[in-house]
Amino acid sequence: MEVINALGRRKSAVARVYVNTGKGNITINGRTLEDYFKEDSLRFIVKQPLDVTGTLADFDIKANLDGGGIKGQAEALRLAISRALCEINKDAYRPVLKSNGFLTRDAREVERKKPGQPGARRRFQFSKR
Repeated sequence: MEVINALGRRKSAVARVYVNTGKGNITINGRTLEDYFKEDSLRFIVKQPLDVTGTLADFDIKANLDGGGIKGQAEALRLAISRALCEINKDAYRPVLKSNGFLTRDAREVERKKPGQPGARRRFQFSKR
């Protein structure tokens, strides 16, 4: 199998993923998954697509993560892995990934702060007199 690459985004985080056949090693920016994501919950988020498809030990994943926070990066990586698995075998993996919601890009972004007010939606207190 040739190398399959995919892209995932969440907030301002971008994940580029390269998937090969292998033993289940996940490398992120030259570091292991356990070294990059210290929290168990973030590692769980990253491994979700592999768990539901039963391919945890079938593929080696090399990822480049950039931008955003640690949670946004984990969710961007989940989307990228899901898209790569879909490219590998659409008939087998797509239905289960889609039913779990792993193929939907979460489009929520931070709204910008507007001039003349303290935040994006917040206004200064109105004074009639």
